[in-house]
Amino acid sequence: MIDHSYLLTENRTAFLYAEEPSWDNETIRILFTLDQGKTWMNSVVTEHYMGVRFRKVGFVDDQFGYIIISGGRTMSQEGSNVFLTFDGGQSWQETNNSGVSRLIADGGFVDAKIGFLSFGTINPEAPELYVTQDGGNTWKQATVNIPSEYDKIFVQSETPFIEDDHLAVFVNQGPNGDYKGGLVKGKFISTDKGNTWTFSMEVSPDEANK
Repeated sequence: MIDHSYLLTENRTAFLYAEEPSWDNETIRILFTLDQGKTWMNSVVTEHYMGVRFRKVGFVDDQFGYIIISGGRTMSQEGSNVFLTFDGGQSWQETNNSGVSRLIADGGFVDAKIGFLSFGTINPEAPELYVTQDGGNTWKQATVNIPSEYDKIFVQSETPFIEDDHLAVFVNQGPNGDYKGGLVKGKFISTDKGNTWTFSMEVSPDEANK
């Protein structure tokens, strides 16, 4: 199964997939169960999608969840789309588009209002993180303040998460990083709901995956 395209938890199992009559006319669906497989529901996320590549599903609580997909890739460009559910996955509504055509690397929401999209998968030189604070109505690029000693080292943002009274995010070295073996990440902190990020510390792979 494709990373991030499924959920396996005690309360919810879900699989995000594409029905493929043709490459340029896919229907994106989610199959899920809330009772450990006794009954299953299948809902349409979007119809007539072109060549899905990236796909990710996540739920913040029992009712609110998000799906991020990308498709129509041409060289290093593609379209990406975000869909939200407020009824546990039975129906989905698309947010406004970020307007970014770079290849998407990651994304997610921390609550029903604040969400993120991370772009740049081919030779990134700096994190390109976009934030919404109004449930996807508007998107803007966040400011990630990279210390000079880590310039072109920490280059690809992962998905931010809530930590204590602030937000945190790990920024990795991308596909070609070789600093301390290429697996060390930078941890950054935001106290303004994801608009700006300041460096906190280096973290080992084990620490970042806890």
